[in-house]
Amino acid sequence: MPDLFQLGNTWIPEFVALRAIEPLDRRLHDETVALADFFPGIFATNRLDGQTYALPWYVDTRLLFYRADLLSAVGFAQPPQTWEDWRRAMIALKATGGAARYAILLPVNEWQLLVILALQHGAPLLRDRNQYGDFQNPRFRAAFAFYLSLFQQELAPPVGNTQMANLYQEFANGAFAVYVSGPWNIGEFGRRLPTAMQPHWNTAPLPGFGAEPGLSLAGGASLALSRNSPRRDAAWKLLQFLTEPEQQARFYALTGDLPARQSAWADPALADNRYAQAFRQQLQHVQATPPIPEWERIANKIAYYAELTIRKQKSMDEALAALDRDVDRILEKRRWLLSRGLTP
Repeated sequence: MPDLFQLGNTWIPEFVALRAIEPLDRRLHDETVALADFFPGIFATNRLDGQTYALPWYVDTRLLFYRADLLSAVGFAQPPQTWEDWRRAMIALKATGGAARYAILLPVNEWQLLVILALQHGAPLLRDRNQYGDFQNPRFRAAFAFYLSLFQQELAPPVGNTQMANLYQEFANGAFAVYVSGPWNIGEFGRRLPTAMQPHWNTAPLPGFGAEPGLSLAGGASLALSRNSPRRDAAWKLLQFLTEPEQQARFYALTGDLPARQSAWADPALADNRYAQAFRQQLQHVQATPPIPEWERIANKIAYYAELTIRKQKSMDEALAALDRDVDRILEKRRWLLSRGLTP
């Protein structure tokens, strides 16, 4: 393996289970690293069972990209703050657009928004030390019902990513006015939307179901040291260098990936970017998915059963029961290990 490598933060638990990456706490204790400067919700994804295994490299989360002109035309000069107000806005958008137009694009082969809504409802997703699925929990059921209502009310089209011929062209044409996406689309919208459209779109943090700001996912990539590298000390020095605020700001300038160090956001390229500021707000309100190696497989099952329900091939009750059964099977090895006092 490389001495130092980039690792998506949802993959950290799997690499820990493989004993592939070195814990960093001793080095963090001996060296001066401003850990409080990392976004707290992002930094938490790098810790497992009380130990730190990586440091955030760049951050990722999801929020709303929206057509400000279309929203204003139906009486919303500012983006609504709650999901219920957004639902009212989307109903108004749909009413003015006609049968061929929708309010929001939610690709049915993505699991992220459904999980975000569940986290906003306080759904645990898994139970009993992450040994079983908990998708029939009333909190997850309430989130799923709201998610399905967006399709049932024809506010969102039942299409996947590959069924949308040109997302950017359709957004510019008003085929939909709202899209849940990540920071990579700041640059894509800037490059792909017509010049005349540039003043009319913006970003906003996700709404919530009450007075609290809406949670989103704590995503991004981290830097980890290979446990078996003979050059760990040198790799650690490189890791420290790459996570310095100045280098993170430079990395943003080169790639558009958002810095994990909050002080790096003082750089004018970010401070003056009106689209990026919503991400800075959202990154103060993020939560990680369950820190287990099996999560990626579980996420795929969530998307699978959500799509079946959207397409009316299963009822919500059938889908949630099947999801729990499949996830319980995925977690069978975890239960076996824990029952014997072993670390999964």
